[in-house]
Amino acid sequence: MLLGVTAGSPSTSPAPTTGLFPRLGSREDLGRFRLTGDQVRAFEENGYLAGVRVLEGATLEAVREAVERIQRGQSPHLDRLYEVEEDYYRDPGKNAFHCLGGWRVEPALHDLVFHPAATVPAAQLLGLERLRFWHDQLFYKPPRHPGVVSWHQDFSYWTRTLPMRHITMNIVLDDTSTANGCLHYVPGSHRWPLLAPVSLGQDMEGFRDLLPAERRDEFRPVPIPLRAGEASLHHPLMVHGSYGNQSPGPRRAVVLNYMAPDTRSAEGRIPLLEGTPIVPRGAVIDGEHFPIVLDLTAW
Repeated sequence: MLLGVTAGSPSTSPAPTTGLFPRLGSREDLGRFRLTGDQVRAFEENGYLAGVRVLEGATLEAVREAVERIQRGQSPHLDRLYEVEEDYYRDPGKNAFHCLGGWRVEPALHDLVFHPAATVPAAQLLGLERLRFWHDQLFYKPPRHPGVVSWHQDFSYWTRTLPMRHITMNIVLDDTSTANGCLHYVPGSHRWPLLAPVSLGQDMEGFRDLLPAERRDEFRPVPIPLRAGEASLHHPLMVHGSYGNQSPGPRRAVVLNYMAPDTRSAEGRIPLLEGTPIVPRGAVIDGEHFPIVLDLTAW
């Protein structure tokens, strides 16, 4: 279900609005957030990197509470969401909750987009000094819920943007394991060609049949268990997905998608996200919905 955006609503700000997360004051502050050389090499080899700490203590609790308010329909600004997955409204007992635009609804989610623990590693893995925000996602699997996130490549949904210089950070809000539907990656699949998009709630087991024959033997997913507040980052062509939640607690995650600052629109006919202004084909994607979240050239 697509949710309209209230005209003129103060839904975005190009900078943090709370004191929840630290801010960078100089290049010297980068050290505490930068990845090691081994971590960068692991990402380049496998297409993903796991175990990056982003949230803890009060920040973790604030983000959890924000996600809960949105999922329960208790936030006063739900009209600002870009969209909620159609499958969820069609059958909420079968499909997990998934929405885009939480950063426009809750202050903690807004400021998380600018958190150096997210932006610095993302920019580093992309080899950038300036980083632009693309969009966020919330995933919520209730206790003992069968909802899955089908195998897919993120960029299969993002071909309306070019060139492909994107990265995804998946921040878990609960300890994850195979029991509660942790993320699975297919190592090395970031070197595969672009595959056709699929419905995120479709049958997990049918994906192998959709693969080109030469890729089926390479389809060997591995689970990525994480502690609450940790994140994994992955390449836009990385094949990934997650199974249902068999545990007695919820399995919640915030996903932040970033891109290069000069990424351009490959569409030009319809909004890149529901309710946003149309970006002409070939024009740089910018404006309040797509802010620069890290700029190291300013120092």
